[in-house]
Amino acid sequence: MNTLYIPVIDFQAYALGQDCPVADLDKLGSEMCKALEDIGFCYLKNHGISQDVINDAFSSSRRFFMQPEEEKEKFARSKSKHFNFGWVGKEGEKLNGPDHPGDYKETWNVTMNKQEDYSGEWPSHFPELKSSMEILWEKGTELSLKVFDVIAYGLNLEDKQFFRKCHKLIGTPNNKSLLRSLFYPEIPADYEIKEGQLRCGEHTDYGPLTLLFQDDVGGLEVRNRDGQFVPATPIPGTILVNIGDILQRWTADKLMATKHRILMPSANMERGQTRQSIAFFTFSDDDVMIECLDKSNRYEPIKSIDYLNSKFSLTY
Repeated sequence: MNTLYIPVIDFQAYALGQDCPVADLDKLGSEMCKALEDIGFCYLKNHGISQDVINDAFSSSRRFFMQPEEEKEKFARSKSKHFNFGWVGKEGEKLNGPDHPGDYKETWNVTMNKQEDYSGEWPSHFPELKSSMEILWEKGTELSLKVFDVIAYGLNLEDKQFFRKCHKLIGTPNNKSLLRSLFYPEIPADYEIKEGQLRCGEHTDYGPLTLLFQDDVGGLEVRNRDGQFVPATPIPGTILVNIGDILQRWTADKLMATKHRILMPSANMERGQTRQSIAFFTFSDDDVMIECLDKSNRYEPIKSIDYLNSKFSLTY
């Protein structure tokens, strides 16, 4: 087992718009599940989401983050009538746990429940934010389902559509999947970093699967099975994929959710550097019962929405 680096998987055979023979899905599944067993992360290249789509989402959301605090506050998550939608300001989340300082970052949370009215929830003065995030949402959904297909083959599940069936309500009020733009602002020279404070607290993701789009700055660290943190260095043209708690529970620890973090910079030059990423978090449909697929009962069965709410209660 080599857990000193994160492997790169060529997804060309099953990229967006592509179909492939079962033999190719078996091969991809074996490669991906080995990576997810060893370190819980992998890079996907040739995935099929165009760089223009990604760049548009980055630039439009960055424009939102560059607004004054009082303007962003109008769209705060705490004021939204929708579940987990809107802006979260600096130190508004505690991914390192409730007893630690809040993360030094901002986020723009997007849920896409097509049956609901989102009027007034998006800034009207630059509509490209809504349009670009909606396009990336659709592409992220499609790619996530393809990754689930590959994992089903890698796990040799009898029902290769199992994961798709558990996520068939993405885009409705009964699924809480989430697209998040994350912005790590510069840290003023006179800002006193709190003891134990991180840009992004050490955590595992809550749902089954995450797609992460990175800029070229870097800073994300992943804890391997030996307890060492290794860098998830941005690789142009790739998406970083990792699994979360739900898939670990489903597979009874065969696939492991991996803790990851972003440290606060120490050098003065680094304090002045901003960082940005966008994550697409898939969550299983609210009423899906998460049970160990091998019938081992390593974890007690729990509804997807109940697990998610228990984690959110500790984060905000």
